[in-house]
Amino acid sequence: MPIELTNGFGKVYLTIEHDAANQWVYNNWIGYQTYIGIIAGADACLHPLGENRCPYLLNDNRQVIGPWNHAVEWLATDWAPRASRQGLTHFAHVVSPESLAATSAEAMYLGINGQIQMRMFSEIDEAQAWLREAQKHATTP
Repeated sequence: MPIELTNGFGKVYLTIEHDAANQWVYNNWIGYQTYIGIIAGADACLHPLGENRCPYLLNDNRQVIGPWNHAVEWLATDWAPRASRQGLTHFAHVVSPESLAATSAEAMYLGINGQIQMRMFSEIDEAQAWLREAQKHATTP
């Protein structure tokens, strides 16, 4: 059952779903992202990751409008260490390369600095392929 988070206007800005078939958590961020919304959403995705003992996150920002630099430091210094301790190992981040959100994603990548294996993609199928490859290597002795 997907989790939907709404903003102050009642609009969904994030859906979070454990994709059991693919063994990852899928986040779909929508619209402009506030600092409070990002914190609430990032924290909310930790629950299905932990509950399902899932080390893979597919984070989709293709529908995000504008930058989210205001939350990058918190994501890198607070959320990423907690996600890593909880077992997150692979973070596939999908952005539109023309968007201002891509600049924020790059700043997050630099801030995470290897705490979690993070890669950025412009196509969701490439991100999914990377996660599947990581899963293959995790199950290979």
